[in-house]
Amino acid sequence: MSQLPLEGIRVLDLSRILAGPWAGQYLADLGAEVIKIERAGKGDDARYYGPPYLADESGAPTSENFFHLSCNRGKKSVTVDLASPEGQEIIRTIAKDCDVLIENFKVGDLARYRLDYVSMREVNPRLVYCSLTGFGQTGPYRKRPGYDAVFQGMSGLMSVTGLPDGEPGGGPMKMGPSIADIVTGLNAVIGILAALHHRDRNGGTGQQLDLSLFESMVAALSHYVQIFLTSGVPPFRRGTQGNGGVPSQMFRCADGGIMLTAGNDAQYHRMCTAIGHPEMASDPRFNESLTRIANRVALSAELDAIFMQKSTAHWLALLEAAEVPSGPIYNFKEVFEDPHIVARGLRVEVDHPYNGRTALVGSPLHFSDTPIDRYGAPPLLGQHTDEILARYGFDETRRTELRGKRVI
Repeated sequence: MSQLPLEGIRVLDLSRILAGPWAGQYLADLGAEVIKIERAGKGDDARYYGPPYLADESGAPTSENFFHLSCNRGKKSVTVDLASPEGQEIIRTIAKDCDVLIENFKVGDLARYRLDYVSMREVNPRLVYCSLTGFGQTGPYRKRPGYDAVFQGMSGLMSVTGLPDGEPGGGPMKMGPSIADIVTGLNAVIGILAALHHRDRNGGTGQQLDLSLFESMVAALSHYVQIFLTSGVPPFRRGTQGNGGVPSQMFRCADGGIMLTAGNDAQYHRMCTAIGHPEMASDPRFNESLTRIANRVALSAELDAIFMQKSTAHWLALLEAAEVPSGPIYNFKEVFEDPHIVARGLRVEVDHPYNGRTALVGSPLHFSDTPIDRYGAPPLLGQHTDEILARYGFDETRRTELRGKRVI
């Protein structure tokens, strides 16, 4: 097996739930050793989000739930009581040997334990210390708690997601996935890699990264935000319709639905021919991009009536042949049965102590020379405590003593 891109990098992951663990999982995929610190006796809060739970070989549910499995693959779990002086010393000892520390405690919490950035840079000046919080380390909201759904609302995402006001079911809508956590976790990976490059190639030292879910989500709204910054007018909800080329929306067919985007005039004209209505390409209401935008409602109504006449397979075959961007509306079963997803290897299986082999979503990153061709299972709670502590000089007698005190 080839070397992975981040082999030799060691990460101390003190984070919980999703944004921080998501960042740590990406780093683990890339070859970093990620040591996940969990509360002694309890573990990451994410371990309590369920069902569903992973089934063992007999089909009975185990303690491993979907949430933990989704964002902790490839890590090593060590249980430590951060509130105890002995636990704090364990963290400082491991941190001396790490390149990165990830944490998502409330602002000021870790300072009580001398595990904040100011304290830890004295322990290890080369440490890249990544802090993820709801609102960041500064600003009037810095001490507020928050979860993904809060930031979907505050960022403006919900204001542009869902059906328009006045339509049945209209109103702001939360996206299904915890997208603010995911985006912030990816931003953390970008920032960590940039800070490591600065440290190792530009003569720098360690530094703190300050990431907030609120800002990450606003920044991720991209061209939607720019509509407002350019015009002063907030964009409105369009359901499945896009804000670019028209048509760009879901159309219902006789047996399901398709998503279609004709992003320019050439694609639109090819679409008209493919669906058997070439006259729509020369219709003065629809023949150019600007006229289609102005007459979006009328165009959508005509296309709705056309697509309802045939099956999804019928239309998708015609649209693909005409090179018009389109696709089916899948459920997850259909996603992982899709031959392209199968060919790309996005579904992976890892060895797991509870049921032999467990399916996970693999990394979407494909490297020519350092492929991500192996994965570790998400760890059981405290699975690697003895291994890691022994590495750092905590012998069996000392570990037994710490267990007796419930430090580990």
